[in-house]
Order: sequence, then structure tokens, then C-alpha cells
Amino acid sequence: MIFKAKSLQSLSTRLLPFGDAVSDDLPLGQLLRLSLFQVSVGMAAVMLLGTLNRVMIVELGIGAMLVAAMIAIPVLVAPFRALVGFKSDNYRSAIGWKRIPYLWFGTMWQFGGLAIMPMALLVLSGDRAIDISWAGYVGAALAFLLTGIGMHITQTAGLALAADRATEDTRPKVVALLYVMHLIGMAFAAIIIGALLRDYSALRLVQVVQGTAVVTLLLNLIALWKQENVAPMTKAERAAEGPTFKAAWSDFA
Repeated sequence: MIFKAKSLQSLSTRLLPFGDAVSDDLPLGQLLRLSLFQVSVGMAAVMLLGTLNRVMIVELGIGAMLVAAMIAIPVLVAPFRALVGFKSDNYRSAIGWKRIPYLWFGTMWQFGGLAIMPMALLVLSGDRAIDISWAGYVGAALAFLLTGIGMHITQTAGLALAADRATEDTRPKVVALLYVMHLIGMAFAAIIIGALLRDYSALRLVQVVQGTAVVTLLLNLIALWKQENVAPMTKAERAAEGPTFKAAWSDFA
């Protein structure tokens, strides 16, 4: 029996989990590709909350109170997601982008934080050539701050982009799929990173954490590529006075 491609596509859309989340403006392939940003955020969450938590206390011998303070930094910047979302909603660009710039810069913050993190943690643990005691504290705090800010910006702009492209009926299902992908990213990252760091060494720590930074960059580039429907704005439109965050927050409250 010969099946038409259109029939097979319709059948797979009905049978696949979250197949009803697709729409004409957001087909399944683009939706799954967009969801990769949630995988990268899940990887970073596992790295911060799980892997580095254990490595800092057990292998590096850093005090638990200091570790808890470092891990709390990304959580403390989470309330700024409201401001990021507002800025993204009202971003004005001659090209017509709204979400892509925030996704890109969020990715770069996340990448930068993970890239410097292993060296900062090694310095914090006392493995340093120049005895500057405060350098480790500053470096580690900066690494956690950059990674946390990047995660929040990326996730906020990515979810907003998905909401923009989904229809009113499919929007809840799209958001549900994105959070499932977030959990999948956390699960696979926990298994893979845990296995790679089973035989701990300083070099292996650098390789794993910086490798995660590179994978983050690649996943997010694939996720955001040609995803946003651009709407170019004239110079007059960009110069027009827009809403303020204070007014928007008052409406929300």
C-alpha cells in the first residue's frame, strides 16, 4: 500500500505526543527545533544545582555555606525576568526582530558564565599561582551571575517567541511541550555529565563545563535560526514614545 506524504504527516501529527501543539504558522519541525533552547537551559540548571554543587563541596573542599550562596545567585536575579519580558515585548528594530536579540545575548551570557566557571572554581578552591584570596570569590560569583542571567534571558525570550508563533488554541500545548523538553534536557544532562565526572580531575572539570558551554551555544543557534517572523519598523515608529515598565507593572498589579 502506498501512502501519500501528506497522509503520513497528518497521521504522525495525530499520534505523536504534543502533535496537536502544531499549527500552520508553527509546524512540528520548527517547534521541536525551537524547543532546543529549553534543553540548553536544563543542562545549565543541572550543572549549577547538581553537578557543581557536589564538585564544589566534595572534590574542591569548598564550604557548604559558600556553595549555597553561589548557587543562590542565579535565583536572586530571577525577578528581573519581568523586566526582560517587558523589554522584549516592546523592542524596536529596523530589521523587525523582537525576541532574537534577547535569545542571542542570553545565550552569550550563559556561554560566558559556563566558560569561565571551572577556572574560577579552581581558583576559589586554592589552586592558584598568585595568592590573591578574593579573586576566587569574585570569579565564581561572576560566573554564577553570568550563567544565571543568561538562563533567565534565554528562557524568557524563547517562551515569548514560542507564544508569538503559536495560535491561541495551541499556546498552552506549546508551553507544555517546551517545559517537557526542559525536563528532558535536565535528565540527559544529569546522566551524561555525571558519567563524565565520575573520575574527577581538574582537567576533566574544565573539559566538561566548557564543553557544556559549547553545546549550549550550538543548541541555541540551531533553535533560534529563522524562527521569528520579522516586522521591520520605520525610523518614526522606532522613535515614537512607548509604554513604560512602571505603567505596565501597575496594569498587571
